[in-house]
Amino acid sequence: MTLPPGQPLAVRHANITAVTSGKGGVGKTFVAANLAAALARQGQRVLVLDADLGLANLDVMLDLVPKVTLHDVFTGRVPLDEAVVAAPGGFSVLLAGSGMVEYSRMTPEVREQLQQVVDQMAPRYDRILLDTGAGISDVVLYTVSLAADVLVVATPEPTSLTDAYATIKVLAGMQQRTLIHLLVNQVRHAGEGRAVRQQLQQVIDRYVNPTLERALRVELLGEVPLDPAVRESVQRRKLLLEIQPGAAAAQGIVAAATRMIGA
Repeated sequence: MTLPPGQPLAVRHANITAVTSGKGGVGKTFVAANLAAALARQGQRVLVLDADLGLANLDVMLDLVPKVTLHDVFTGRVPLDEAVVAAPGGFSVLLAGSGMVEYSRMTPEVREQLQQVVDQMAPRYDRILLDTGAGISDVVLYTVSLAADVLVVATPEPTSLTDAYATIKVLAGMQQRTLIHLLVNQVRHAGEGRAVRQQLQQVIDRYVNPTLERALRVELLGEVPLDPAVRESVQRRKLLLEIQPGAAAAQGIVAAATRMIGA
């Protein structure tokens, strides 16, 4: 195809999704990594950026030993391209250093650097997953603000639901989000994820939506069964989709990836 003189070729930008949670321990990084593998298997070019800058553990999940991290990029030691690593499962990762106290607060410098990283990576991939920290710190909220879509990972436990509600409420108020996707992990029976979504939506409709100009809707992306295969994959530092693709939890993540592509 020949473009008219002076008409630039359109730049493709990745669909950017922040994978976040109200509390730790709900399997957020496990979901992000395996969701990336499921998306890659469906032909998507995927990058996972470990945006939990101070307490990164994506490298542990994937059994990778990072020689170069985002910290090295931010400090100018290496160019960004050298920090992109091929991960098992057919996707790419940008790993963050763990235990970096300087990233516990979102300073203007870190804010600008993170924005630049996302901007540079966006034209190269179909999908970028930002694996954020848990909670509603300024670091997490800023990272989520860089994404067009938000996926909140929760479990059916009361504490997880309470924290998921708090996160969704803050995102609705501060970022004017009108749609939040939900993935319910560790469900004990089919349909439990739908019940969790309905429960969250009812509370949001009662206490949050009346305060907003535009109502917020929670949409269930999927539910992942409580599955002993998950514990084995985490202990072995292997993707569940790699070692037990037929496991119930793996199938739940594949279904979520399919819905994500079709959304």
